[in-house]
Amino acid sequence: MNKKILQIAIPSIISNITVPLLGLIDVAIVGHLGAAAYIGAVAVGGMLFNVLYWSLGFLRMGTSGMTSQAYGKRSLDEVVRLLIRSLTTGISLGLCFILLQYPLQLVAFHFIGGSEEVETFAALYFRICIWGAPAVLALYSFMGWFIGMQNSRFPMYISIVQNIVNILVSLCLVFVFDLKIAGVAWGTLIAQYAGVLMAILLWRRYYARLGFWRYFMESLQLNAMLRFFSVNSDIFLRTLCLVAVTVFFTSSGAKEGDVLLAVNTLLMQLFTLFSYIMDGFAYAGEALGGRYVGARDKPSLHRLVTRLFLWGGFLALLFTLLYGLGGNGFLRLLTNDEEVILTSGNYLYWALAIPLTAFAAFLWDGLFIGATATRYMLLSMLVASAAFFGVYYLLHDYWGNHALWAAFIIYLTLRGVMQTYLGRRVLANI
Repeated sequence: MNKKILQIAIPSIISNITVPLLGLIDVAIVGHLGAAAYIGAVAVGGMLFNVLYWSLGFLRMGTSGMTSQAYGKRSLDEVVRLLIRSLTTGISLGLCFILLQYPLQLVAFHFIGGSEEVETFAALYFRICIWGAPAVLALYSFMGWFIGMQNSRFPMYISIVQNIVNILVSLCLVFVFDLKIAGVAWGTLIAQYAGVLMAILLWRRYYARLGFWRYFMESLQLNAMLRFFSVNSDIFLRTLCLVAVTVFFTSSGAKEGDVLLAVNTLLMQLFTLFSYIMDGFAYAGEALGGRYVGARDKPSLHRLVTRLFLWGGFLALLFTLLYGLGGNGFLRLLTNDEEVILTSGNYLYWALAIPLTAFAAFLWDGLFIGATATRYMLLSMLVASAAFFGVYYLLHDYWGNHALWAAFIIYLTLRGVMQTYLGRRVLANI
């Protein structure tokens, strides 16, 4: 069982780590163009796309869970239908983003703000990259489908190809053809479609025998699409709660002043780093859990849960130890501002609590998606999010920025506790 988990988790972790590189590469390139407005434009544009695409993460997660169950049942015709439903939904939503690009831009920039120069460059970046929406959302579908088919190597290959193409094309367009911010945007756009092309080629090479077009029309029947959207609507609403907590955390930190905003941002990198690792094991829970649910193999499912939580507990203890011993050194790698580093020491213990309070929520998310028990996942997120906002407003006047961190730790803990309780019910009913 450990081998099966690691075969999915390790490539997924590598894929997760490469994801932020697309944005980091863009920032690094424009950072050498000699104007801070270029960096601001990429940051604003990147944040807007993160919100748009992150909210549609159900295309990956829902596809993964349902595909893994169909795979466990050995229903190969259904796995193809699921890919068709997901791709059709993703590409349609991507085309809607293109059609609505101007209203989206106006609304987003109204709330984001920024200097006139930053807004001009960000608008140019947005208007180019928005044409990649169908590609990005189609990739979500392919990534989820490959994971559901117990294959996390292909998403890793696709992520690596995307980053290589992005680096080469962006460098060429910016420094050879002097396209500046437009060159960076075109590099990102071309990399996105290169990723889709890679996904199609891999699918045709290894899965074309399953068929595609002969299932197309029957895949879009009303009842099948309603079930697809029922599962995904729970994930969509859960993701909105996650976005609300994340955005509120950042905006509340900003109200505390520049130093505390910087402190919160840096310490949250510790959470982000841990999440990249745990998401890999959550993907293993999606793929293997769905497979065993589909096959009605309860003994293997229970062994999977046990092994996942052994891995999760070990990694949580390891990261807590690493952050305790080297957290301050890690912060010094990110900044040389002594005031920020000194102030971070007053909040570091909150970050130390993240691994032990968060790992259960990551693992249960994957298992719930694999079992398509998404309503339970949504319920736990609603309760935890309500607790986050309640604790923050209850304690903020007395505890300041510490209240924000206390609320976040309670939010993580409550998610894990509720999901453990609900997860036991799911396992008992399979």
